[in-house]
Amino acid sequence: MTATLQKTPTQPESPQVGQRRRALTEGRLLVLAAIVMSALTLRVAVTAFSPLAERIGNDVGYGTAVVGVFGMIPTAMFALSGLLTPVLVRRFGLERTALIAMLMAGTGQLVRVLLSGTAELLVFSALALAGMGIGNVVIPPLVKRYFADRLAVVSSLYIMSVQLGTVVPAFIAVPIADAHGWRISLGLWAVLGFAAMVPWIGVLRDRRGRDVNDTTALPTDAPRAGRVWRSPVAWGMAGMFGMTSLITYAMFTWLPKILSDAGASAGFGGSMLGLFAVVGLAAALSAPTIVTRFRNPFPVVVGCAVFFIAAFIGLLVAPMSVPILWVVLLGLGPSTFPMALTLINLRTNTPGGSAALSGFTQGVGYAVACIGPLLFGVLHSVTDGWLAPFALLAVAVLVLLAGAWLACKPRMLEDTWS
Repeated sequence: MTATLQKTPTQPESPQVGQRRRALTEGRLLVLAAIVMSALTLRVAVTAFSPLAERIGNDVGYGTAVVGVFGMIPTAMFALSGLLTPVLVRRFGLERTALIAMLMAGTGQLVRVLLSGTAELLVFSALALAGMGIGNVVIPPLVKRYFADRLAVVSSLYIMSVQLGTVVPAFIAVPIADAHGWRISLGLWAVLGFAAMVPWIGVLRDRRGRDVNDTTALPTDAPRAGRVWRSPVAWGMAGMFGMTSLITYAMFTWLPKILSDAGASAGFGGSMLGLFAVVGLAAALSAPTIVTRFRNPFPVVVGCAVFFIAAFIGLLVAPMSVPILWVVLLGLGPSTFPMALTLINLRTNTPGGSAALSGFTQGVGYAVACIGPLLFGVLHSVTDGWLAPFALLAVAVLVLLAGAWLACKPRMLEDTWS
């Protein structure tokens, strides 16, 4: 147990000691607030838009194919952010980069509802999602930098905040749009990005420039460039992560449309999108623990693949028979997403290897995944049905299984990349 100093009447605490103690407390609380508020912003631009996509298209003047373009922007921007963020971190430090990310997220979400053209909506959606992608990359090392002694607790709080920011917009987007219009419904989430800037400004003021020189939680033993490309572990991880992301973002984009074509209301479609995200929250909290208990967790991936296929068949053949069941099964499938993130650390021996595998997995994975929502929509437009789009997702499940077969084997990246 750590001893504590007791203040006595004859030995008052010096102002300097009191200031240092308050500064430490203030700094941790500010960073915790900044991390939680930033995490809340990281998915809102996706799930606030999808339930309103058709309504916005009718007003702005774009067709079904453009919905697929909007659906591919998140993964495309997340892949680009994986390349851009290390450059920003080296130049500005983690905290300033997080501040820039929140500024981009807030500005993009606000400006896109003030303009009237499809191109402007696409460009500023991309700006907002690029900021969110940068936030995806910088928040985990910030958690490690400031809360190494509470890593599990703060990481869980961060994950829960991300999922909360995914769930709530999906549930309330349509009711708010019905009452106040889609621009208010979509634009109000800009407040989160701007609000998250406030504690980061406080953190930077408290650190007075020391943040740029702080290398805590950054890898110091980076591997030689290119080696990660030689590893079957890396390619397996990229396939597993990429196909999970492809399916997930295709469903984030098109699930409301699938249900509305089957006779559901827009509000019901938004609720089902929210349910999809809620089930994902349970998976995000439980899957990492499950993975660590298996020497080879491939059987768990097979179970997730079964959930995916069952949901696809249900949504294709009888979407409104038991829609809640289909969406719950659909939400269990992407448990392979937190599994992949957990395997990044389980399949590496060094921080440098972990950083290299994470960058490769997310960079390649998101780059491939960005075609999913677009191609799903194109296949629907060409065939005027949902059979071909769901066949595409079934192929993605097969690729996911092939990647997981390589990624789940109990071997280390560093032993396979030479």
